[in-house]
Amino acid sequence: MALGHFHFHAGDRAAHKTFWTEVFGAVPTKVGDLELYKLPGVFIAIDASKPDGGMEGSTVPKIGLRVRDLATILSRAAAVGATISEREANRATITGPEGIRVAVVADEGLAVQVSSDTIELNVPDVGIALNWYKSTFGESIPGVAMAFNKSLAAPTPTKGRVLDHIGLEISDLREFTKKLTASGHKVDLMYLKLPDSGVAIAFVTDPWGTFIELTEGLLRF
Repeated sequence: MALGHFHFHAGDRAAHKTFWTEVFGAVPTKVGDLELYKLPGVFIAIDASKPDGGMEGSTVPKIGLRVRDLATILSRAAAVGATISEREANRATITGPEGIRVAVVADEGLAVQVSSDTIELNVPDVGIALNWYKSTFGESIPGVAMAFNKSLAAPTPTKGRVLDHIGLEISDLREFTKKLTASGHKVDLMYLKLPDSGVAIAFVTDPWGTFIELTEGLLRF
């Protein structure tokens, strides 16, 4: 299991493409008929659907990236019109098109310019959420840390918002979904292999509304 991708809805797809390529250096690539943007450790998927809202207030209010040169990243963000907030010596939050929120953390020893780091989740009860993710996906997910925060107000589901869903890569997805259903987990979409790319997918939603796509074969691209 590993982090796979983040899927964004975009009313202005060109602005999203500019944000990911010019600020973070994401590289366009194709997976079947789907155009993705590749960063070390994670893909960015962007579709042409106007989002219902930004990330703030949802169960996933931020995603996090580790960056080698924070000053350069922030300069690039400002140049494309992104907003910079919560600035500290070694971290900041960048708000991009349609309410994308990315926490960037400086790591001068990073071998690459940018890499995946965290997914921040807002939940009513941190202990219950932590137990659900451990029982569903195991003690940890390689490539990303899950950071749980207690929400003061009820968070809204991610589906339909600018970050529609997060994606996790599973090595034996068919068997994994069978085990989920056998253990009482609801699976929104069971194992389905996409003919154009050979990537298999499934979908689940956590109890608080975080929409999660499970893939098998995405990370080979």
